[in-house]
Amino acid sequence: MKIVFLDEYSICGCDMSAIKSMGEYTGYHTTSPHQTLERCRGAEIIITNKVVLDSETLKALPDLRLICVAATGMNNVDLVAAAELGIEVRNAVGYSTYAVAETTISSALALLREVIYYDEYFKSGQYSKSDKIFNFDRPTAQLRGKRWGIVGMGNIGRQVAHLAEAFGCYVSYFSTSGVARNESYKSVSLNELLSESDIVSIHCPLNDRTRNLIGGDELKQMKKTAIIINVARGGIINETALAEALNNNLIRGAALDVFTSEPLRESPLYNLKDSYKLLASPHNAWSPVEAIDRLVECITNNIKEYLATR
Repeated sequence: MKIVFLDEYSICGCDMSAIKSMGEYTGYHTTSPHQTLERCRGAEIIITNKVVLDSETLKALPDLRLICVAATGMNNVDLVAAAELGIEVRNAVGYSTYAVAETTISSALALLREVIYYDEYFKSGQYSKSDKIFNFDRPTAQLRGKRWGIVGMGNIGRQVAHLAEAFGCYVSYFSTSGVARNESYKSVSLNELLSESDIVSIHCPLNDRTRNLIGGDELKQMKKTAIIINVARGGIINETALAEALNNNLIRGAALDVFTSEPLRESPLYNLKDSYKLLASPHNAWSPVEAIDRLVECITNNIKEYLATR
């Protein structure tokens, strides 16, 4: 049985011996679009984190029976085509819930406490030259008592809600699916959530309902003291509109771990008037070593379950 991992770099050198023992394994550090088909030929199992497997590619792989997505989101696989071709697709559920929730909370704290600015103020030598003990260049704020609005109350959103409550925040949420659930938190419309919240964090999938969900009109509804955090998928917040909102002081700040294109090439986000208003990271909210270990365990279990019914 041939097993191919198309972007093995995404697991940061984690031990793959359990998977390697189950078949003829080939791992590629990265795979470009023009290499995908040739590298997948003859494989019964393909593992991919972000390499795209579209309909045309899937139709050209008659031996393929299982796709293991080394992530939770599966928007890089044509799920309709896979189903029509009888190819099973399994993702890794829950491996990064705590990691992404922790990143969300730490992003809010970093923005509200102006951590980046004051760290640079110290390291640049400005503090050593000052005649004052304190510096109030950029006023800070605390989490306690803030209203936290969550877009997408799934596993990660629910964990963020739990942590936000522990910090003394009042939590509400907007369901992007429109499905009513029995949650412990108040369900509100998107307009209400944006206008009332001090912190808005996004934890929903990217689909036709959520693409450009937050644009210029939506950002104008937010408080000027509010911050917005996206650790879900790029494209949910319109990046051009966000840059304009930050430049025009419509909101206090934003934290982004995901972007419409990754890596992000040219973007107005690179040329903000006040760079401290944006906290950005290269799509690694999910990636503590503990989470990566759980990710590989999920992939291993998905392959074992497939083999048990083969």
